[in-house]
Amino acid sequence: MDLQLKDKVVIVTGGAKGIGEAIVRVLAKEGAIPVIVGRNAADNQRLADDITADGGTVFQLVAELTNPSDSEKAIQTVLEKYGRIDGLVNNAGVNDGVGLENGNYESFVESLHKNVVHYYLMAHHALPALKKSKGAIVNIGSKVADTGQGGTSAYAASNGGRNALTREWAVELLPYGIRVNSVIVAECYTPLYQTWINSIPNSEEKLAEIKAKIPFENRMTTAEEIANTTVFLLSGVSSHTTGQLVYVDGGYVHLDRSISPI
Repeated sequence: MDLQLKDKVVIVTGGAKGIGEAIVRVLAKEGAIPVIVGRNAADNQRLADDITADGGTVFQLVAELTNPSDSEKAIQTVLEKYGRIDGLVNNAGVNDGVGLENGNYESFVESLHKNVVHYYLMAHHALPALKKSKGAIVNIGSKVADTGQGGTSAYAASNGGRNALTREWAVELLPYGIRVNSVIVAECYTPLYQTWINSIPNSEEKLAEIKAKIPFENRMTTAEEIANTTVFLLSGVSSHTTGQLVYVDGGYVHLDRSISPI
């Protein structure tokens, strides 16, 4: 199937590692020009070199998206390089454990900047270019907005905001032919997830317990599975899909997790 992404310029925040890296790799395989936006130049360049060596086209730039001005600078840099933007994937963020009981104002607001403020700013500054290209936006979200997790109020609030912004932007941008969707992640195995698992006592047992609660095949979602759905939603093949929260989670959120493995 031709996803109609040849030479399309697509920005991916947090694009150097984990889910972002997988999205960048799938975009490159589809002939798009992914733009890696990340805070670490070495990580960005490592992935860019890998894609270039494989025959793909890629661009990378360094930005600290908790700094509001860096979002605008990132968009300007892409436009100076390519003169267009065809898609935006808001992906960067971290479950930083800022809770209600143990949090405070400063850490809560800091977490919002890490996890949702730059979603708005990247879309805001990219909008004039997206209007010209009739591009698409995909916001990466988390099941924490639906299920709660405990001890992570700021991250939960951010993901609730991501979901609400997806629906709000889908409505606001209808006149411009810009589609906006969200891919919701539950238990996806990434380097960041590995770090979290390693921090828990009896980590192997805990990981096995988590997998057993994922209804479909009792396994973690892969980053590539998230990426495949994200790239589909960016593509012209999904031309009448907008305002959707698409759960790529093996049924974790909506199916009964007490279901016994087959």
